[in-house]
Amino acid sequence: MGWPSVIIGLIVSMFILSTIPKLPNKALRPVVVGAALLVLLIGVMLSSVRFVPADRVGIVTKNALGAKLAPGKIIATDGEMGVQADVLAPGWHFLYWPVIYSVATDRLIEIREGSVGLVEAVDGLPLAAGQVFADELDPAEFDKMIRDANYFLTAGKGQKGPQTAVLRPGTYRINTAVFKVTQMPRTDVPSGTVAVLKSNVGVAPTMVIEGVGEGGVSIRLANEGEKGVRKAVLAPGSYPINPQAYQVNMVSTGTRVANYAAAERGMKSLGDIEVKSSDGFTFPVDVRVVFHIKAADAPQIVAQLGGDNDQLQNLLTTTIRSIFRNNAEAVKALDYVQQRSRQEAQATAKLREQMRPNGISIDSVVIGNVGTEALANLLKTQTDREIAAQQQITFEEQQRAAEKEKQLKRTVQEAEEERRLATASYDVQIAEQDKEKRIIAANAEAEAIRIKAEAEAKAYQLIAQQIGPANLAMIELLKIVGEQGINITPRVFISGGGDGSAGAGSLGGVSAAQNAALIGTILDAMVSKEEPVSAVPTGGTSNR
Repeated sequence: MGWPSVIIGLIVSMFILSTIPKLPNKALRPVVVGAALLVLLIGVMLSSVRFVPADRVGIVTKNALGAKLAPGKIIATDGEMGVQADVLAPGWHFLYWPVIYSVATDRLIEIREGSVGLVEAVDGLPLAAGQVFADELDPAEFDKMIRDANYFLTAGKGQKGPQTAVLRPGTYRINTAVFKVTQMPRTDVPSGTVAVLKSNVGVAPTMVIEGVGEGGVSIRLANEGEKGVRKAVLAPGSYPINPQAYQVNMVSTGTRVANYAAAERGMKSLGDIEVKSSDGFTFPVDVRVVFHIKAADAPQIVAQLGGDNDQLQNLLTTTIRSIFRNNAEAVKALDYVQQRSRQEAQATAKLREQMRPNGISIDSVVIGNVGTEALANLLKTQTDREIAAQQQITFEEQQRAAEKEKQLKRTVQEAEEERRLATASYDVQIAEQDKEKRIIAANAEAEAIRIKAEAEAKAYQLIAQQIGPANLAMIELLKIVGEQGINITPRVFISGGGDGSAGAGSLGGVSAAQNAALIGTILDAMVSKEEPVSAVPTGGTSNR
């Protein structure tokens, strides 16, 4: 309650004392004086009572009856005169006399969601030489030290100045005479992006990457607790980071396209690339470079180029223009146009090789439109010439095909003639074989006839020797007549009488006697003509 209670007590006491002259009995004067002193004492006692509301914190300053602060100290931690490290919690507090203590209240510190609280301590151990921020503390330890300023300044060994750690969203009862709090937005890393921290806190980095980037320079990356570009990156998410102690560099890890062609909707142009061919033609080439940065390479980008910025784009642009100009100097204009895929492959390989040390991954290089109107006319002339050459080649191919067809027909005909010739040859051979077969068969048949004739001649000779030649001739003749069915009867009827009638027993109008006489005559004639049979030598033949 402070001084008002003392004043009120003093006024009430003086009012009570003013009634002493009016007392009817002097014996009551000590009682009145005692009452006045009691009221004054109550007023003085009530002046030492302090009340702190629930939404505030009490900050105590000791004005008397204490030792002086040590040189360099601002906050009292052991009853010294000055601002006390300990604060008063909400409620009633006694014995904080107005002359000895001054008690002020301040609002609680509330860190809003999506924000962090940056803390600066006005007292504490001094920072080391070259140190800008206090040493980084564990979040739980830092929270304890901030809530208890006495612990921060004594056992906690807190450092004076800007603190590296931050206050997370929440409400804090903090001695605002010791800690100054400023709210800042928290660090949000969006999707498709990583955050690379450049720490202003810690010792010098020990990791050295030799010979990277343009010119083969060396870079240093920091581990946790070291000062510089941190090797570890922050994935997409929200982080309570002190943006003053850590410089946050956002690096996109998504696929990007650098467009060196005419501007299109949603894609700005970096200007086309103009090249000069070996035959003196100068023409523009529309190029699109598709690239990305791996999360692991993001710290290298920040260390070399300062981040995902214009310097990176300038490096890529300078390199791709140089590659295309050098490639074009080695080929003619028309060859350049006709070898577009080859130029793309060469440019992609070279750009990958040169960008890899800088931490940039090249996916592909795509060539769009090539050349001017003059080059287009030259290309049309070359195209017409090529079409004519192709037509000539087609005509020659057709001629060769016709010649091959002709040769095929000739070959088929020759094969057919050879087949026929072979068939005729086979027929001749078969005929020759048939001829030989028939000759052999005829010779065999002749030989058989000869053998048979010789055998029959021998048989006739033996028979003739036995029965005589005439009888043998008669037998053979009769045999022939019988076997051949020869009609030996005359066709003219021989009349046996004057009336021309045939007699009984006649054959064909001829009597049996007449037939017998006729046959006998024939046989006699045959016998009379028969030559004598001579002896036939053994193994020889007979002659008639």
